[in-house]
Amino acid sequence: MTAELRPEQSGPAAGLLVVVAVPAEAEAVRRGLGEDPRVEVLAAGVGPAAAAAGTAVALSRGGFRLVLSAGIAGGFAPAAPIGSLVVADALVAADLGAETPDGFADVTELGFGTARYAVPDELAKLLAGATGGAVGEVLTVSTATGSARRAERLRERHPRALAEAMEGFGVAEAAARFGLAAGELRTVSNAVGPRDRAAWRIGEALAALERAFAALPVSRLLQEVPPWPSR
Repeated sequence: MTAELRPEQSGPAAGLLVVVAVPAEAEAVRRGLGEDPRVEVLAAGVGPAAAAAGTAVALSRGGFRLVLSAGIAGGFAPAAPIGSLVVADALVAADLGAETPDGFADVTELGFGTARYAVPDELAKLLAGATGGAVGEVLTVSTATGSARRAERLRERHPRALAEAMEGFGVAEAAARFGLAAGELRTVSNAVGPRDRAAWRIGEALAALERAFAALPVSRLLQEVPPWPSR
């Protein structure tokens, strides 16, 4: 099924683009924001490729100053328990690279580009201050973690990681092409590790996402955060 790229909110005054994966996340964000013509909410689809494509299509229309990837995520226990909120200070492509005889090497180590976009300090601080979220790296993966061993490997490579999701780096890649900064805001629905659907708390995470966006300081984000990306 192809994701619908029609925004939930749109208008020429929109300055903030919020990119989520699925309609349920978009609805939670919209409920939190209320009617705000400065914000456009886009359900771009699951995974970094869909996120990058959808973000690029939206940004090509112009009128944006800042981009946020948002939604629910897996959290690395004990730092990011279920129901908690995470603010990225870096968006990291955790499985984009190659397996080598010495282990995994990301695209930066291979010399093929970047595997990491830093979030402007002003953006991370404003988001964390408004929402109470913990600040750390958010990993982007194309295959969600389903075992304790893989979770352990990710933590070994990324000791500051708080959460794992599937879209943030794709959003940042697209935003960078348009000269814009990107951030990421996630609420935790499950623990990163052995796959256990019965333990997921998606409703709880969506409710936390709604509360986070109700607290979002849109005016300050658009006025105080520099619009250029960093690495």
